[in-house]
Amino acid sequence: MTRRLLILGSIALMACTASAKDPGIEVGGIAPAFELVDLDGKTHSLSDYAGKTVVLEWFNPGCPYVVDTHTEGGALFGVAKKHTDAGVVWLAINSGAEGKQGHDPEENRKAKADWGLEHPILLDPDGQVGKAYGARTTPHMYVIDPKGVIQYEGAVDNQPMRQATGDRVPYLEHAVRDVAAGNKAGTPRTRPYGCSVKY
Repeated sequence: MTRRLLILGSIALMACTASAKDPGIEVGGIAPAFELVDLDGKTHSLSDYAGKTVVLEWFNPGCPYVVDTHTEGGALFGVAKKHTDAGVVWLAINSGAEGKQGHDPEENRKAKADWGLEHPILLDPDGQVGKAYGARTTPHMYVIDPKGVIQYEGAVDNQPMRQATGDRVPYLEHAVRDVAAGNKAGTPRTRPYGCSVKY
């Protein structure tokens, strides 16, 4: 299967686990371009979605955090469909290497069906796109505005695995709402949580 990758700017090799000293890609900068194939063999380029708000979700169907967010009552349950119905583009990206947890395309297809996901899951087995974005966890979320500028990078919310400490703050949904309305994200960066990306 042929895959081409176009990266704008330098590629920073990032650690696989989140750290306050590891800020990831620059918010306010142009999102690195890419071209990846989905589970059905269709090619998707970031440039295909110029002029639209785009959400990137780093994905691993074997990660307990991803499982939790996508099952009923989870932080991402039904969220992608709600926003795609409103015109937002949502792309999941699996940067797991061959033989690593969650890499198997069949496992991804099963998760997509079980969780009722209608958006594409893109395969990045060599991890180049994940590393270009500085993706460290699954999930790790990015919101790109219609001009191709990264406006948000970080966590889905402030409650990993639905821990009940304080009020839930849906960082991602707030960012999507802000960007879709033509504004900058009110909170542009948070610390992502989840499993390490299995590069």
